[in-house]
Amino acid sequence: MEQKLKNRVGIITGATSGMGKAIAMEFDKEGAKLILSGRNSERGNELTKAAKNSIFIAGDISKPETNEQLVKAAIDHYGQLDFIALNAGILGLGSVIELPLDTWNTTLNTNLSSIFYLSKYALPYLLNSDIGNILINASIAAFKSFPNHPAYCASKAASIALMKQMAVEYAPKVRVNAMCPGPVDTPLLWDSAKAFENPKKAVENVKKATLLQRLGTPDDVAKLALFLISKDSSWITGTSMTIDGGIMNT
Repeated sequence: MEQKLKNRVGIITGATSGMGKAIAMEFDKEGAKLILSGRNSERGNELTKAAKNSIFIAGDISKPETNEQLVKAAIDHYGQLDFIALNAGILGLGSVIELPLDTWNTTLNTNLSSIFYLSKYALPYLLNSDIGNILINASIAAFKSFPNHPAYCASKAASIALMKQMAVEYAPKVRVNAMCPGPVDTPLLWDSAKAFENPKKAVENVKKATLLQRLGTPDDVAKLALFLISKDSSWITGTSMTIDGGIMNT
C-alpha cells in the first residue's frame, strides 16, 4: 500500500511526548520527512532514532525565532515544506484571581502565539506546495470550560478562531483545520487533573463520562491527524474536528 505522506516534508511541534510524539511516529510510518520540535533534547534525540527520516531541533516554541529556525531547517535540509502540525501546549493552571501574569502570558504565547509564528514563517512555502496544510491540535477546552484553566481555555478557543481565519485567507492553496481532543491519556491530562481536589478520581470520572467509556490514546489522535494532513481529506478546510469519545454529548 502506498504511503500517504511519501516524500512530503512537515514540521511537528510538541513532538517529544503524548499526542505530538504519536503523530510524529504515524507520519514517519507514512513516509514523511520531518522536522521535529520540543524542549527536551534527550527525548527528541531518542525520537529521531525511531523516526528515521527526521531531524530534531530543541527550542522554545513561544519565541518567534524558534519557529523561524524550524522553517529554515525544513528548507535547508529538504528543499520544501508541505505541512505543519502544531501540538505544543501547556496548561497554566490557576483561577483568574490567583494566576500569575507571567503564567498567563507564557500559556498564551505557547498555545496561541506559536501557531501564529510558525504559520507566518511557513505559509510562503506552504503556498507553493500542492498539498499545503496547517493542522492545529486544539482541545474541547475551546468549547467547554474547566475550573482553574482560564489561560488554557482562552488560548484553545482563540486557536480555533485563528484556524478559521487562515482557512479563509489562504484557500484554495492551503487547507487549515483543527483537532479538538477530549480526555486523552497523556501526561497533560494527569497534570490537568491536578486542578481538582482528587486528581485520580477526576480522571476516572471523565473516563466514565465518555460515551465510549474509555480515555483516548495518542494513537487515536495520530490517526485523525494523518487523515487531516493527507489527501484523504482534500475537501475539508476551516473545520474543528472533535475527537473525544463522545464526551461533548454528555
